[in-house]
Amino acid sequence: MAALGVDVNVGNDDGESNAGIKVPERVLRRDQARLEEAERRRNVKESQTVTEEKSDFFTSTFNDEKTTVEEMLSSCNHNDRDKSQNTLEEATSKIQQLQKFFNDSMMFLTQYEIRQAQASLQKLQSSLAEKRDELLPKKKFAFRSRNTGATKQPPPDQQTLDKSDAAGTVVVDAAVSVNQCGFSNADSQVLIKQAEEIQQRDVLLSHLTNCKVRLYGCPSTVHIKNVRGCEILSGPVSSSVFVDQCTDSTLVFPCQQLRTHNTTATRIYLHVTSRAIIEDCHGVQFAPFAWSYPGIEDHFKVAGVDPNRNNWREVDDFNWLAAGTPSPNWTVIPETERICSWDVVGQESLQL
Repeated sequence: MAALGVDVNVGNDDGESNAGIKVPERVLRRDQARLEEAERRRNVKESQTVTEEKSDFFTSTFNDEKTTVEEMLSSCNHNDRDKSQNTLEEATSKIQQLQKFFNDSMMFLTQYEIRQAQASLQKLQSSLAEKRDELLPKKKFAFRSRNTGATKQPPPDQQTLDKSDAAGTVVVDAAVSVNQCGFSNADSQVLIKQAEEIQQRDVLLSHLTNCKVRLYGCPSTVHIKNVRGCEILSGPVSSSVFVDQCTDSTLVFPCQQLRTHNTTATRIYLHVTSRAIIEDCHGVQFAPFAWSYPGIEDHFKVAGVDPNRNNWREVDDFNWLAAGTPSPNWTVIPETERICSWDVVGQESLQL
């Protein structure tokens, strides 16, 4: 059997050509494969170079901004209270901008770089909170007198809210930061914060059981700790939502970043502009954010959350490193099982 080949013309030294020389197809295929592999390697190298350049730019910019915030916090002191308060507000804004810069850069960062940046951001948030506690007055917990001549007792829901002070600060310890609000230690209650109570403050929800929570506003951050059987809905969060020790609950919120730890059997209706992160979680389900209330469009703008960018199903499981294989710890809620409308719970519910 004659070998398959392709006729080619080969020129000699005298400029004449010898026709009819057959080059086997396997040789041509091998040459073509070699050219394609060289092209692929060149593209990979160029892509790696671009990624490295982006990573270097992120690291340099992030560290410069982090240093700026640290210097601002260090400059705050008791000598000029008004100036220090303005500096703290500016530092808060810069931290939020740095968080957004990190969220937008996550797609080309390594896991190590992501963890380092997250640790730095958390440290900045802690330093900011400590500086606030140091420079701003703290409110002590005290029962408010209700001897106003009215004979009726407040409903259970309102009694729960009275565990917060008049400014909405949750009593977790003997003294708390005036910049934090939320609810703690409640069972089977309806708990509500209106937009004017939140106003870009940190919100803490802890030790709640079978509660319905509504946050009609845009918190700076939301911390959800030790909750069971709860339904928690929030307006746009300007930075991160941190969830820890959550069981058999439903969480609904838009945010820039989600970190979920030690959580089981929980459904999360999410709008997130970066990628959600879970760790030590089991039976967590995700679906796109599906809640609305009057004014939520404006709250998206105030929080700086892009309503057109939602990576709700882009979930990184830090306990599942098998590339190309879906994590068994989370799934997508089937469309037929998703909740499309929620109970109407407003301020009037607390007055029944």
